[in-house]
Amino acid sequence: MNLRKILVPLGGLLIVGLAWRAYGWPGVAFAAGAIVMFLLMHFNRTMQVLKRAANQPIGYVASSVMLNAKLKPGVTLLHVIAMTRSLGELHSPKDTQPELYRWTDGGGSWVDAEFHDGKLRQWSLTRPEAEDSAYQPPVA
Repeated sequence: MNLRKILVPLGGLLIVGLAWRAYGWPGVAFAAGAIVMFLLMHFNRTMQVLKRAANQPIGYVASSVMLNAKLKPGVTLLHVIAMTRSLGELHSPKDTQPELYRWTDGGGSWVDAEFHDGKLRQWSLTRPEAEDSAYQPPVA
């Protein structure tokens, strides 16, 4: 079980409890206002990222090579969507772990990313094979 799902609400209750003990009702109002402000800022950022991603084709990125260079283990799916400005193309069954997403660029290269519980675990860059463009004289 993800410990963060328990610790974050307990931390919020602890902050409100400490504010009550130190300052009474004004402290509770201040602490609750700060928590609500944090939640609204997070919600606003999420909506901005998704609004930008809505204007792009699903699974498209300007450069797969640059995306591959910028990725780091442990970043969230929301962070990757913000970097690519595009939702990834889902390549795993819906609602299963790990989640596999693909972003493809115009040159045919793509990045496959594996997310477990919303965090990036591993990724790989695949580039199309270069066609041999060297001149070969016709055989007579």
